[in-house]
Amino acid sequence: MNFDTFTEFIQKSFRVSLGAAASAVEALQDPQASANKFSDIGTDFDRLTDELEVKGALTEKEAREFVDTISSNFDEQWPNPFAPSSASNATVNTVAKPVADSGIQAEIKALTEQLSAIRQEIEQLKAQGS
Repeated sequence: MNFDTFTEFIQKSFRVSLGAAASAVEALQDPQASANKFSDIGTDFDRLTDELEVKGALTEKEAREFVDTISSNFDEQWPNPFAPSSASNATVNTVAKPVADSGIQAEIKALTEQLSAIRQEIEQLKAQGS
């Protein structure tokens, strides 16, 4: 079996399955019309397969159009945040300024000195204990 024939077989199988599913939904919605349609076909499986394939192809086309419509509406409402835009190329000229005032800086320096003194004390106590 060559690749083209195999691909066509898979595509036809998909469309027949899709057509069968669509026909099942129609049978649930209108059982009488569905019964009449399938009684006309009878046991001619080639005709049944052809009709299901056509219905599947139509359903596939409608589904594709629906998804394309939803996709385009989605893109219009919510643009891609990762897409490059003109604003992303702008340069920002800002300078970082320290938020802490001099009083807080002095307090941090005093606490650092106290911490250093405590460490030295601990080292001395360790040395005496040894």
